[in-house]
Amino acid sequence: MKDDFVFLDEAVSGIRWDARYATSDNFTGEPVDGYLANRIVGTKALCAALERAQEKAESLGFGLFLWDGYRPQRAVNCFVRWSEQPEDGRTKLRHYPDIDRAEMFEKGYVAVKSGHSRGSTVDLTLYDLATGELAPMGTDHDLMAPISHHGAQGITQVEARNRQHLCSIMETCGFSSYHLEWWHYTLKDEPYPDTYFDFPIT
Repeated sequence: MKDDFVFLDEAVSGIRWDARYATSDNFTGEPVDGYLANRIVGTKALCAALERAQEKAESLGFGLFLWDGYRPQRAVNCFVRWSEQPEDGRTKLRHYPDIDRAEMFEKGYVAVKSGHSRGSTVDLTLYDLATGELAPMGTDHDLMAPISHHGAQGITQVEARNRQHLCSIMETCGFSSYHLEWWHYTLKDEPYPDTYFDFPIT
């Protein structure tokens, strides 16, 4: 692993995770290139900010649950190749019900150069400390649809409030939100704003 990158579970106490792209439970339906272990990796600066975010979440009765952090460029290239394959319908209903594969890039849900590859972006949600259950947010991770946008209509008051809790926690701790995805946050003062790394997660 590159210097200045660490496993988040070793650096941030109390977080939980499931690296979806290391499994078949993602929009491609297969483990993605570069994810050889179900671990989340990020920069030390990212971890310091997430430690603060975890403390703030705990004060509200929540913990942080991560789906992705650093994403190797080879994984992004894998997404591009997948988008060019014929549609097989395996993951469409769950992840991109109203668009075609190629439209993921056009509409901004997937990028050919991802902030994740710079090491200071995370996909995450909240979990309830009392029950261990994920907080209801109105959608799962990587639903590429308007209901995933910040301020989306069609979700309950509880779901909207939980999204706002997450947004407030993250923005207070130095992150910027992404308007199309309620789960996606990037460290404002990221240490490698122009570098797209490609080492695998092992």
